[in-house]
Amino acid sequence: MAYENNNQQERNNDSIFSKRLKAGKRRTYFFDVKTTRGNDYFLTITESKKRFNDNGYDRHKVFLYKEDFNKFLNALTETINYVKTELMPDFDFDAYNHDYVQEDQDEAEGAEVTGAPVTAPVEAAAPTSHAADDVDKW
Repeated sequence: MAYENNNQQERNNDSIFSKRLKAGKRRTYFFDVKTTRGNDYFLTITESKKRFNDNGYDRHKVFLYKEDFNKFLNALTETINYVKTELMPDFDFDAYNHDYVQEDQDEAEGAEVTGAPVTAPVEAAAPTSHAADDVDKW
């Protein structure tokens, strides 16, 4: 069942930056910078998954406020580094450092969909904690 909040929809129009990340066939992440009524900024991270049983989507949102940006980035970096160095040190994470050409983009341009990888640089802000030394490893 879909829940619609008209006030929230009005505020969603205040998005000033958006980045879409396709993650597999059914999952997409959206990173949106939005403004508050007081002209402040916050980030929403949305996971959207296509449902198996119909044409709808399940969406989950995380709201991240500017005072928590550094703490969030540090915790995420430390957690990812733990998985990469302690739990799965032999796994080739770099094998997944590519984006695939979007099907709707190719169709709009009249090109054939090949699924060929398109490399894209990955940039991250340097965290301010002890995990900063490990960031360059991945």
